[in-house]
This record gives sequence, C-alpha cells and structure tokens, in this order.
Amino acid sequence: MTSPDVRAPHVLIIHEVADYAAWKGVFDRAAEMRRAAGERSYQVLRCEGEPNRIVHFSRWTSTAAARAFFESPELVRIRAEAGVRAPEFVYLEEVAAGEL
Repeated sequence: MTSPDVRAPHVLIIHEVADYAAWKGVFDRAAEMRRAAGERSYQVLRCEGEPNRIVHFSRWTSTAAARAFFESPELVRIRAEAGVRAPEFVYLEEVAAGEL
C-alpha cells in the first residue's frame, strides 16, 4: 500500500448548515463532481454540541484545482441549495504527518 503524498494540498471548510441531513444528501450526490475536480479524500466532522456546524477536511490534487472548484458559480449555487451559511475556506499544505 502506498502512502498519500505528504505534500498534497488540503482544504479545511467550516460552515453552518440549515439541516445536516439535507446538506449531507447534496454533499453525497456531488461526490463524482468533487472527484473529477481533484478531491482525493475527505472527512466530514460535526462540532460537539452543534450538529449543524460542519467541518469538511479534504485532500486535493492541487490548491489551484480546489480553489477553482470551490469558487465556481456552480458550487456557489450548490452551497445555497444545500443550506450552507458563511463557509470559511482554509487552503493548507501538509508539512508532516504520522500516527501515534
């Protein structure tokens, strides 16, 4: 098994959603679109005690691909459809990783 490229870019998105189940349905339906745009892996987390505050953490082929995807007019429309409020995007480059 090969390990993922440690230098691969990541995106951290924190946002409120109107309804988690509705948001998750839209998120799941967009999986192929995300993969085609360059997303290679993801995690979805919820803030403790705030079930509609979502964290989406993902690994991408490039920061440019991630930015182009998340800033596209189609994604703006999809976020509105999914009930996303005030998303915060943080583009990251991994410099170290490990398991303890």
